Amino acid sequence: MDVLNMRCAGLDVHKKVVVAAVIALDAQGRLCRETRSFGTMTAELLTLSDWLSCYGVTHVAMESTGEYWKPIYNILESNFAVLLCNAQHVANVPGRKTDVNDAEWLAELLRHGLVKASFVPPQEQRELRELTRMRTTFVHERVNLVNRLQKVLESANIKLASVATDVMGVSGRAMLEALATNQGSSAQEMAELAQGRLRNKREALAQALEGRVRPHHRFLLTELLCQIDSLDETIARCNAQIEAYRRPFEEAVLLLDTIPGVGPAVAEVIVAEIGVDMSRFPSAKHLAAWAGVAPGNNESAGKHRSGKTRHGDRSLKTTLIQAAHAASHTKGTYLAAQYRRLSARRGVRKAAVAVAHSILEIAYYLIQRHEPYRELGANYFDQLRPEAVTKRLVRRLEQLGYTVALQAQAA
Repeated sequence: MDVLNMRCAGLDVHKKVVVAAVIALDAQGRLCRETRSFGTMTAELLTLSDWLSCYGVTHVAMESTGEYWKPIYNILESNFAVLLCNAQHVANVPGRKTDVNDAEWLAELLRHGLVKASFVPPQEQRELRELTRMRTTFVHERVNLVNRLQKVLESANIKLASVATDVMGVSGRAMLEALATNQGSSAQEMAELAQGRLRNKREALAQALEGRVRPHHRFLLTELLCQIDSLDETIARCNAQIEAYRRPFEEAVLLLDTIPGVGPAVAEVIVAEIGVDMSRFPSAKHLAAWAGVAPGNNESAGKHRSGKTRHGDRSLKTTLIQAAHAASHTKGTYLAAQYRRLSARRGVRKAAVAVAHSILEIAYYLIQRHEPYRELGANYFDQLRPEAVTKRLVRRLEQLGYTVALQAQAA
């Protein structure tokens, strides 16, 4: 087997220790192998970097072990070509599992060019990615708190969510504060706190707010509202920080914002996950497969088995699915027509993944070509094969008992 990297190292990464195995040539041109363990403190990682430099190492491979690879990558990326690889792709022979063996095995694979590097974005993009992922975490925590608040309301016989679409809206929040503070307001008086179109439902609100609110319910409501307020402030600060860190990617965010179903927050997540350098991905289909929104390949003996999607980038995939559901509710758009067309045959879940795939491919070309989205229209699929559409509609009318005669309109 050909040797591609003459001086390389493999790292077996753990929380408190890193086992490094070096394969290099000595002064006489003979192959030498050395193994050594290091701690994971910054000073010890700098010692690891110096030790690798003493052997003239040019390439370093390590597994993507949770978050533990990040401190090591931060130290080594400026001096070596660091390859981050999927642990499943470099699994060692069963029965030979030790830290030293793992490090030596990685070094041997790297020496022969058998390690496929994972995509690690540049520093600016990594910083934006950490911010957007943390904001997503805070948003999920807020959703959990709102769900807990709803459980407390149900326990107190308050059916506010059955009338108001958003219990944390302006009107719902005012009613919740009245319930929590025990101001002595009647259900009818709390219903009068409704604003906007919700005022048309004041009678239903009065019935929904008639419950059995006990002191412990008020305590729980007060605590949950305080936590939700705290998270709202945290999310607002995250948004301000993200806006500052997204300036190098401002053009891409504005271009993606033109896609139906993609708002500024979704555009920020997409840019933070895939970046703006599309040369890293050979094509839009490669990008979709990397993100986990493309069908997988599973063929054996000429038979195609389940085409289940890969795991891919979970943060990006989740955001794209949300954008797909938002796009499905838009009017007169290609993406909404695609969703309706597929959901009728394949179900809503597969239709959402297909629309997410389309959104990501559109994003690829918008960033690559530096141009905004151009809408194809809801009748795009009908225009592809107008004869088939005409034949299907005529057949449907004939099944209903009509005789159909077609006459083309004058130009």
